[in-house]
Amino acid sequence: MRRASKPVRGFTLLELLIATAIFMVICAAMFSLLELSQQKYATETQMSGAFSEARLGLDQIVRDVNISGYPSQSMFANTANVTNYALAPFAWNPGYTSNSDCAIPCAFSPTDKDLIIETYVPNSASPVSWIHYQLLQNANGETWTLYRGIAPKTASDDPYTATTAPGVMTPVVNNVVNYASGTVLAQINSQYPNMFPAGVQPPLFSYTCMTPTGAQPCSSAGNNNAPRYISDVDITLIVMTPYEDMQTQSLKLIELTGRGHRTTFGN
Repeated sequence: MRRASKPVRGFTLLELLIATAIFMVICAAMFSLLELSQQKYATETQMSGAFSEARLGLDQIVRDVNISGYPSQSMFANTANVTNYALAPFAWNPGYTSNSDCAIPCAFSPTDKDLIIETYVPNSASPVSWIHYQLLQNANGETWTLYRGIAPKTASDDPYTATTAPGVMTPVVNNVVNYASGTVLAQINSQYPNMFPAGVQPPLFSYTCMTPTGAQPCSSAGNNNAPRYISDVDITLIVMTPYEDMQTQSLKLIELTGRGHRTTFGN
């Protein structure tokens, strides 16, 4: 006796439409999460790159300040050749030919945006070289770039002229916003109201001078307010990422601080 087979039932059009709709919702959610993940990755990559660049720049400044003024004039019996030793830890313009006093800020350097270090640099054409850090405003008029240049010390040249000659200065840290202006400053004040207390933007460089009564800010060091008395250079570096956060459309900022301490005395 043959059994009757049950009829095979397929999917109705309505069921197919419902299944397709559910699949599309799941796909949309997956792509939304993927886009969110990509945006997060891009933001973190920018933050990591900006931090690494700023960290390397800050560490380099600290190292250069630490060995400023080496080798000192007191280490030489014959001081006829001034390129063999550092007259002072920090140089300035114009007419830098002796260890004379110069109130901070000097004509060009050292200032809160400009610093010339005189010290020994390995593999240089001269026993002593000038290392120049200079913060220059970018073409947008709102952000800055920190440059570094090295030139061998010469008896007849000026450190500022030598280190700012074409091709000497190279960018070290981009998108510095210590002195932000315009739209960037407005965004910072809006999104990070505690970044600049009382609206005061921190200087890139600030100086401590040695005095008979101890270390003091160079601005209040009286007769000891001069480059040869500088013992410490404090660095405050505020950098933003090249692009806004893709999720929040806000600026991403990094603030690093450091101190370079002069270890060579005798000049």
